[in-house]
Amino acid sequence: MRKRHSLELKPIGIIHSPYKNTGKAPYQGYKGEEISQIEIFKEFEEGLKDIEGFSHITIIYWFHKSQGYHLLVKTPWDDSLHGLFTTRSPHRPCPLGLTVVELVAREKNILKVKGLDAIDGTPLLDIKPYIPGVDERSVVKPGWLEGKLGKERS
Repeated sequence: MRKRHSLELKPIGIIHSPYKNTGKAPYQGYKGEEISQIEIFKEFEEGLKDIEGFSHITIIYWFHKSQGYHLLVKTPWDDSLHGLFTTRSPHRPCPLGLTVVELVAREKNILKVKGLDAIDGTPLLDIKPYIPGVDERSVVKPGWLEGKLGKERS
């Protein structure tokens, strides 16, 4: 297992999730109907102005329980080793999580969302609006995941 280098980032909030450990969180947010609450620190609340107009937002967070990483990993989709950067493993040199979630409601500095796979207490680093015309791609290749994704989602 390799160790990471350090980088100082300042969280803008904290995730309150029904998932107390990684074993309880839905993989990649699939089938995630549970509501999580994202608490934006008061000093950043003004930055939420107009967020209610978006049905989905992209959440960027820090895998705070991740320790070390391997450059070759196995995934839930098969038993072969794959390069770390071709997977969504939380064990990374820079353990950032990125998930598109459904924005259910906003109550002041609290966002209620569905489809978030982060565990309770996860530091929030950023929020970006999900913009269909910008974020969607019409022609994509899933690499080694070809034919495997449908199995995990069902």
